[in-house]
Amino acid sequence: MSEKVVIIGGGLGGLTTGLILQRNGYDVTVLDMGVQIGGCLQCFTRKGAKFETGMHFIGSAAPGQTMDRLFRYFGLSDEVKLSSLDNEAYNIVDLDGDKFRFPVGREAFIERMGGYFPHQKDAIVNYVALVDKISTASNLNSFASDSRDMAIDAEYQTRAMDEVLSSLFTDPLAASVLAGDLPLYAARAGKTPFSQHAFIMDFYNNSAYRVVGGSDSIALALQRQIEDAGGRVLIRKKAVKIHCNDVKATAVETQDGEIYGADWVIGAIHPKRLLELLDTRLIRPAFRSRIMSIPQSSAVFALYVSFKDGAMPYMNSNSFCYNAQTPWNCEDYTDSDWPKGFLYMHMCHEDGARWAKSGVVLSYMNMSELLKWKGTPLGRRGQDYEDFKQERALRLMEAMEKHHPGFSAAVENWYTSTPLTYLDYTGAEDGGMYGVAKDISLGAAGRVPYRTKVPNLLLAGQNVNSHGILGVIVGTIVTCSALLPPGRIYEQISRI
Repeated sequence: MSEKVVIIGGGLGGLTTGLILQRNGYDVTVLDMGVQIGGCLQCFTRKGAKFETGMHFIGSAAPGQTMDRLFRYFGLSDEVKLSSLDNEAYNIVDLDGDKFRFPVGREAFIERMGGYFPHQKDAIVNYVALVDKISTASNLNSFASDSRDMAIDAEYQTRAMDEVLSSLFTDPLAASVLAGDLPLYAARAGKTPFSQHAFIMDFYNNSAYRVVGGSDSIALALQRQIEDAGGRVLIRKKAVKIHCNDVKATAVETQDGEIYGADWVIGAIHPKRLLELLDTRLIRPAFRSRIMSIPQSSAVFALYVSFKDGAMPYMNSNSFCYNAQTPWNCEDYTDSDWPKGFLYMHMCHEDGARWAKSGVVLSYMNMSELLKWKGTPLGRRGQDYEDFKQERALRLMEAMEKHHPGFSAAVENWYTSTPLTYLDYTGAEDGGMYGVAKDISLGAAGRVPYRTKVPNLLLAGQNVNSHGILGVIVGTIVTCSALLPPGRIYEQISRI
């Protein structure tokens, strides 16, 4: 009889973990608390306009590249349609009105950045070579379990992103431009490791795509794959307790009173939410205290807009806008200078779209601004909360006009969310976008292990490795490798 695996959380981490294990002989049940699966892959629709909530674009998905091979491995290629971002400007970094366009490809990138900063050409070449060296150290580049360059990985896991950029470039503006996409990983000066920047830069510079029709298609495709393989994916199943005996976890209990027996339990949720489900002496107080004290990544205020028909040309780029000549420290704002920066993107409703139907503007927001409403029910937080959101939305639209004139006139309807919304829908502590923060000053104490002292209780999801589609899948492979023979997953991927 197959061993039973119960996975708590139906986001990308839970679904990919479930699919790998179900295909490899385990009996998998995925439990999700929401009315739809997907976690950060979820989308929503208002008045006919559809909006992404988390997974806005992906990289390295051109034929033969890393994500293309992973899509084929997970059976997504035929069900999830992609639309390429502008190869000449997949990202546009706007520093106080000065715009810098990022082209796809190493040589094109060097040429473009060298044109912006001719006096920094050698530094740009060295920067690209370093990014390539660090990203190549990843075992996913060769789909082998033992190909990692541990030395280069260890060095740049412990050096801050801003420190390395400053050591490479004598022109601070050049360093600022290259850090301009930092909202993608909520980088903080002196804390975020350069390796995280390098992996993400490499991931998107190889190729960049949006998911046509919304990233919820990824979640639905993974669900179908799990179910076709004999597993189960259940919604409206909020886990309230992980039952343990003296030596291991035995079952997961849900809010409706159902109990799901398990040989293995995998928590693909925030580690703090997982600890709340456990009352066992197997989890030591010191471990619980460490996990509870790990800082979280920054949270955001989101302005979702739908456009009047034919009013907003489709923007096939991501726009990172700042009110200064630096992208750093936008999370450290005052009431008078918010927003200091924001990320603006359009939803891809069809490949080759001429006009945009909807888009989103994201700007940092700290949970400290929302403490008076924390713990109140979703949709019933009071008029003062609605007034707060409206005031911030109007401020953000005003800021948009500086960088994208005519934006407000093109908007037909708009909606908002705060870190409280994100907390309610994903369980992310303090509404943080990317789970626990990567902080070089914390060392091992700032990392979340995929194993726990409960021997058959594992973790998956963005907190185990990193966020984003590739970071989560790397974490998935690490977690599944605890249940499968060494190298099996990489062998399976290599055969695709």
